[in-house]
Amino acid sequence: MSASAKEPRWERRKQDRPQELLAAALELFVERGYAATRLEDVAARAGVSKGTLYLYFDGKESLFKSVVRTNMLPLLDQAEARIEGHAGSSGELLRELIMHWWQAASHSGVMGIAKLMVAESGNFPELARFYHDEITARGDATVVRVLERGMARGEFRHIDAQAMKKVIIAPLIMLMLWERSLAPCAADPIDPQAYLQSMIDLCLNGLNT
Repeated sequence: MSASAKEPRWERRKQDRPQELLAAALELFVERGYAATRLEDVAARAGVSKGTLYLYFDGKESLFKSVVRTNMLPLLDQAEARIEGHAGSSGELLRELIMHWWQAASHSGVMGIAKLMVAESGNFPELARFYHDEITARGDATVVRVLERGMARGEFRHIDAQAMKKVIIAPLIMLMLWERSLAPCAADPIDPQAYLQSMIDLCLNGLNT
């Protein structure tokens, strides 16, 4: 086979490297925590040299931020697009957002990242600030938009949306932490779908006029 025939395959492989490194980094950050994850181990799991990793990322903090952005930002983009395109009631919208988030989180690294941030944020305040500014604040704003939409349309009673957003988000965080830590050894397992539907019903019964 000629050299020119091999080039496209080489180029595809080279283009795949950042995603392979991000996938390896996600696995190790979740398994070991931020402090115990070494860049040489990430590179080894991705099948490249440590020097190759530095072609794409400046260091561990840069790599971690890229892992978070890659896994979290698409979900936030989807949630915001869902709000923009929703024509039905705000109650239906809130239910759709929560259930869609859980479905997506269950098939991605989101739950592992949530557990990691809870465990590591006290030791790495700079990472905690980054996560708050780029992920938490944007997710909070999404919930507030739904609540304000419902109040403006007369579907929800008047409430403090800033306070209520945490009441809605906290059970989601708890469920993610449960699934990543206690679920495998729990004597009384949680059915995520039933849990979320119950939580949503409770919120809507309190919000509806």
